Amino acid sequence: MSELFNNAVDSIVLGLEDYQTNEPQRALSAVRNLYAGVLLLGKEVLVRQVPNAKPEVLLAARVKPMPDGCGGITYVAVGCSTVDFTTLGRRLKDFKVNVDLKDMERLSEIRNDIEHRSSDQPPEAIREHVAAVFPTVVQLFRHAGEEPGDVLGETWHVILEVRGIYEAEAKACQGTVEAVKWAKSIMSELALRCPNCNSMLVEQLDTANDDPLSMRCSCRACVSELDPEEVIEATLGRHFAVEAYIAVKDGGEEPLGMCPECGRDTYIWGSEDDGCAVCGAVLGRCFLCEEPLSPWSVSSDDESWCSYCHYKMHKDD
Repeated sequence: MSELFNNAVDSIVLGLEDYQTNEPQRALSAVRNLYAGVLLLGKEVLVRQVPNAKPEVLLAARVKPMPDGCGGITYVAVGCSTVDFTTLGRRLKDFKVNVDLKDMERLSEIRNDIEHRSSDQPPEAIREHVAAVFPTVVQLFRHAGEEPGDVLGETWHVILEVRGIYEAEAKACQGTVEAVKWAKSIMSELALRCPNCNSMLVEQLDTANDDPLSMRCSCRACVSELDPEEVIEATLGRHFAVEAYIAVKDGGEEPLGMCPECGRDTYIWGSEDDGCAVCGAVLGRCFLCEEPLSPWSVSSDDESWCSYCHYKMHKDD
């Protein structure tokens, strides 16, 4: 086994041991160790995808082309920095490695809070975010061609036990909103997110209620009473986080925008189900140019116009 892989396993085992103690002060240590271990394991997966490549170049944060002396080019690493979490995710995707890193995003945020100041999340919520990453750990081990039970030793049973409990809790919470008639169908496919701690253990207290804006919601992780509009906003924000990041970085259109009707960041754009998931508003086409209206193009003065056409028609008023 490579040193990179052994370091990954050691960090993950330490993280699982921290988690297993169920002590509040060890929850933060579990975040640090598990985050480091998953990052290392992801790098090992990349290395195993192209065994003939130079790991120092493959994992470099920055590379540059250089002449190879034979009329072609080669690539060399620039500096000593290796890929961070965001770059690792993009590189795994480029290498056709299908792994869901959404839950790692939240762990990354908590880890950054810990490193730069302190986390304001309760220990229960932190432990939940640690547990949510366990399926990612399993996926990465199998992409590396390893069985997690063979390399994690006794800590493997922690993942098996916690995943069962967590999945049962999540399923129970999702069952409380089965009667809800959502303004947008995508909401029926997503686990609700807590706007305070980002937990997926959000339940509706009145399971017979079918109106999304009349929901009385509570989070089982941070034990908060929640506003239904904020829950919808947090749920969609987390679901579209990666797409939004890529859109901003690459200059594309974001999948989620502010609804001009209710002012929530819940207007879904660029899908077959465009519209606001809170108030149900759907923008049509511009009265003049007939282009589809988006949260970014619609006129703030008249929602039947795009901002450009409204400006052109009224600039001399």
